Amino acid sequence: MAHVRGSIVIHRPIEEVFDLLADQTNEPRYNPAMTHSEKVTDGPIGVGTRFHATMLRGGKPLAIDIEYTGYDRPHLLASRSTMAGSVAVGEVRLASIPEGTRFQWDWDVSLAGPARLLGPIVAIIGRRQERAIWTGLKAMLEDGAAGGAAGE
Repeated sequence: MAHVRGSIVIHRPIEEVFDLLADQTNEPRYNPAMTHSEKVTDGPIGVGTRFHATMLRGGKPLAIDIEYTGYDRPHLLASRSTMAGSVAVGEVRLASIPEGTRFQWDWDVSLAGPARLLGPIVAIIGRRQERAIWTGLKAMLEDGAAGGAAGE
């Protein structure tokens, strides 16, 4: 198992950060590795909401099924992401601070088969990838590229 944890400060109000994040269909806007994300359940976003996404890994598409397992707006979003050969379970926590929002992520990535031996390497790569994803979210929100979608 690989453990991936980190944090970043985003200079935007907590509700704006959470709302943009909670709608998984927004992720291709700030994560260049994600090429597609669609909501596959009806109703408002909350516990049990599922998404289907596609990411590029090594230039090849990788299907990901995401289910929200915890939802406490605007402080907590927990999920389980299943893809070929691995499952990521964890959460992001948001806290309002004077500078904006403290954004923390904490994931456990379980690998299947012989890939289990690669846990330490996956943890290093995962930390780097997660930092890049959330830095993209930060840049999008702070640069105003969200275009108002977060609050609509």
